[in-house]
Amino acid sequence: MIIPSQKHLFDIPDDVAYLNNAYMSPLMHSVVAAMEVGISSKVQPWTYASDQFFALPEEARQLAGKIFNSSAENIAIVPSASYGIQTAANILPVSSGQNILVLKDQFPSNIYPWQDRAAKVGATVTQLQIPEDDDWTRVLLEAINSQTAIVAIPQTHWASGATIDLVRIRAALDDVGGALVLDLTQSLGAQSFSASDIRPDFAVAATYKWMMGPYSMGFLYVDPKWHQGDPLEHNWINREGSENFSGLTNYREGFQPGARRFDMGEKSNPAQLRGASAAMRQILDWGISNISETLDIKTQYIENELSRTSITPVDQNLRAPHYLGLRFHGGVPENLAASLAAEQIFVSVRGPAMRVTPHLYATDNDIDRLVQALKGL
Repeated sequence: MIIPSQKHLFDIPDDVAYLNNAYMSPLMHSVVAAMEVGISSKVQPWTYASDQFFALPEEARQLAGKIFNSSAENIAIVPSASYGIQTAANILPVSSGQNILVLKDQFPSNIYPWQDRAAKVGATVTQLQIPEDDDWTRVLLEAINSQTAIVAIPQTHWASGATIDLVRIRAALDDVGGALVLDLTQSLGAQSFSASDIRPDFAVAATYKWMMGPYSMGFLYVDPKWHQGDPLEHNWINREGSENFSGLTNYREGFQPGARRFDMGEKSNPAQLRGASAAMRQILDWGISNISETLDIKTQYIENELSRTSITPVDQNLRAPHYLGLRFHGGVPENLAASLAAEQIFVSVRGPAMRVTPHLYATDNDIDRLVQALKGL
């Protein structure tokens, strides 16, 4: 189902063409209102009952589970993608001589933890070279072998928008006993994902992009086989019995059930949780498949309109529906993003590509303004 423009749900002036959701999503009015309710809890803390320390995180966990297509028992609340990746890096087994596969020009938060872990155990981190045809799936399948301990990748490459067939990657890893760790920050909420089908060992997404939520908030999927792993931090609220505030000094060995042991400290931030939950409810109401289909039409239109120029996108069959990476003969023109911004058209440049990433707030006029500006080059 195609969703009509939802610009009325956002505080975006009519003369602003914001086509840069991969940088940071704007907050919907409903999300801002929910966060204001949360902030008021700190203004008058006597209104923030102790049971809210648990009720609000559980509401968000349930919603996130639906977006991951997983049980909420497998979801942890984290502050960032790097927090989730580091949790995975600390837990997953990797030995001297083994290999960790990543993509060249991958987002650094999904590089540094693996470089650190490999250095400590004598393993190798291999950055796979960018394929000329953008077929990362083929490159990964060719690289996975008996020495592959971990594949740590995104679903959608943050610079080009090229997407990866994660089901095929999971099957190849099953054959060699390797683990799969995913950074879904540039896809979850706008591109279909099923933890039950893909079976990642860990998968994390920050909420401030395609989850349409606040900054400094994210969700981590943890496969049940790793639920007994060591959390990145030890805090009071993740231990069993922490609901009893008067008994917190009866220190416990056991943790809260499922992936809750991996929750960040001070997870019960009412503003962040209420905002993230409001955003996820709207995403689920729209339907991720509907969001994806609608954004695919927008990006395809841009691609078609530029087909007679020297600007070349990632192959339509290999890119994510919500993500258009544009490459220019001779490279992205210097100061192009700044020049467009001066016309109130907002995109971003990452590596060799200009990212065009609209969301449901983008109108036909917004899209046409970008197209005409690029044709004018």
